[in-house]
Amino acid sequence: MEKHTNSITENPVSTSTNYQVLLYYIYSPIENVVEYRDIHHQFCLENNLLGRIIIAPEGLNGTVSGLAEDTEKYMAWVKSDPRFAKVDFKVEKVEKHAFTKLYVRIKKEIVHSELPVNPLEQTGKHLEPADFKELIKSDPNVVLVDMRSNYEHSVGKFKGAVTFDMENLRELPDHVNEIAHLKDKKIVTYCTGGIKCEKASAYLLSQGFTDVYQLHGGIIKYGLEEGGEDFDGKCYVFDNRLTTDVNSVNPVIISKCHICGTESDRMVNCANPDCNEHLPICEKCGHEMEGACSVACKENPRKRPYDGTGYYAKTTVGYKPEIAFRTRKNTKTLHIVEELGLNP
Repeated sequence: MEKHTNSITENPVSTSTNYQVLLYYIYSPIENVVEYRDIHHQFCLENNLLGRIIIAPEGLNGTVSGLAEDTEKYMAWVKSDPRFAKVDFKVEKVEKHAFTKLYVRIKKEIVHSELPVNPLEQTGKHLEPADFKELIKSDPNVVLVDMRSNYEHSVGKFKGAVTFDMENLRELPDHVNEIAHLKDKKIVTYCTGGIKCEKASAYLLSQGFTDVYQLHGGIIKYGLEEGGEDFDGKCYVFDNRLTTDVNSVNPVIISKCHICGTESDRMVNCANPDCNEHLPICEKCGHEMEGACSVACKENPRKRPYDGTGYYAKTTVGYKPEIAFRTRKNTKTLHIVEELGLNP
C-alpha cells in the first residue's frame, strides 16, 4: 500500500461552522482486522478526518470529526460495507474539528470491559429515544442505571438514576451487588452513545436480572432526537470539547467547581499529567490555578501549559499517523494481534 503521510496531525485553523462530530459503534465480526485497519486509516487520511477509531474482531467503535461533506462521505463509505450497513451514526454540528489527531487502532474489544458476554447473542431490549422518554414518564417503577465512569456522571446524569463509583466498565462486577435488590424491576441502562450498555445489559441478564432495557444510541441520540428532557447537567464526551449540551427542555447544572464550590459544568482535565483527574472547574479558578486541580498539581514541574480549555491531547508513544506504519513496530499492538492469532 502506498505510503500516505498525514498532513493534518495538528488541528487546522478554521472559522467555518460546517463541521460535524460522528459517534458510532457496531458489533459485527471482522476477520481481517489488520488489513481493514489500514484501509480504514487510509480513507480517514484522504478525507481529512480526525478522531479515535477502534477496530476489533467484534466490530467498530469510533468518534470522528471533520467538515460536513467529509463526514457525510465517511458515513456512506462505512455503510457501504455489508458488515456495517446497520451502523447508527449520532451526528453533532460543531464549529471546528473536535480532535487534534487521528488514531485508528486494533484492540481486543471495541469497549474495554472484560465482561464474559457477547452482545450478538444476548443483550438488553433496545429502546429508541422516543420510547425511552415515554417509558420514564409513564412508569414510575422504572429504574435508570448509569453505566458510565464516575467522572462522567459527576457532570451530568438522568434525574433519579442509579450511578456507580467506578473508573471503567471492567469494575461493573464489583458494583452489581448495589442493585441486586432490583432484579425483578424494569431496569433501563444508559451511557454516552449506547456501546457500554450492549455489554452491561447483557451482563445484568447473566446475573439474574429479568427485565433489562437499554437506551439505544445513548444520551447523545436522546438529546438530538428528543431534546434531552430530564438529563441534568452536561454529557461528558471523549474529544476536546470534554462536555456537550444535551438538554434543551429543562436544563440544570448539577456539578460544582472543585476549587471554589460554585455551580459549574465546565469540565477540566487537570494540567498535571501525574494527576490527570477530570473535574468541574469554573473559568475563574481554571485560570487562577493554571488548569490544575490543587496547589500541589499547579506546582508540579511536569504541569502542562493551560490554554483555557482544560483539554490535552493524549500522547501515545510508538504510534505514527503514516499509513506505512506497520503493527510490528508497535509492541502493544503486536501483542494484541498475536494474542488474537492474527498475522500482522
